[in-house]
Amino acid sequence: MDPYFGRNEVSNSDLSWLNSYWKPEMDEVVKQKAYKFGTLLDAIITEPFKVDFFKFQVDGVQYSEEDFDKVAEMKKSFFNHPLAANILKQSDTQKVMFEKRKFQFDDVDFELNTRCKWDLWMPSLGWGGDLKTTTATTQKQFEEAVRFFDYDRQRAWYMDIAGSNQDVLIAVSKVNFKVFTVPIRRDDELYKIGKQKYNELAFKWWVLFE
Repeated sequence: MDPYFGRNEVSNSDLSWLNSYWKPEMDEVVKQKAYKFGTLLDAIITEPFKVDFFKFQVDGVQYSEEDFDKVAEMKKSFFNHPLAANILKQSDTQKVMFEKRKFQFDDVDFELNTRCKWDLWMPSLGWGGDLKTTTATTQKQFEEAVRFFDYDRQRAWYMDIAGSNQDVLIAVSKVNFKVFTVPIRRDDELYKIGKQKYNELAFKWWVLFE
């Protein structure tokens, strides 16, 4: 297991875990299956050294040949997309960042040690993005998914740890293999709503666990 996931700093995934107590989540089996498939695409594009193409495994985790065939088509779409391919070319992949951050919620000031792990981070530009798999088949459907699955919260969390002023979500459809992008800037509504979401959860985390 990647040692990053055993660290004590608060991550966006920790906030998602906490949020599951207040917000109905999708069926756990469905959620884990989606996460596992997303990990496969992440690995093939950003960490191919972890992939065993003969055994259909990533870090020893077994996948089906069908999974690998589908991801091969998704990878092709990703590299045929000019923006996606260019960002990857300039990126450090799976870049880890840590930051002790100050927060304020309902006039209460508090601090948390935080962390994040970027799929794509461009050091020369000071910003990056995240790679997603999606069942969306149109740009509009993916934009709706961004809010439904709290990707706005994730991106605001990452941007504020890095101090970056912009970000991008890059999604590849598992259905029709189209690529969708959602750029985010610090003055966007998407960023502001995402920050509101994480700020409330960070406060709950601080009250419960710090």
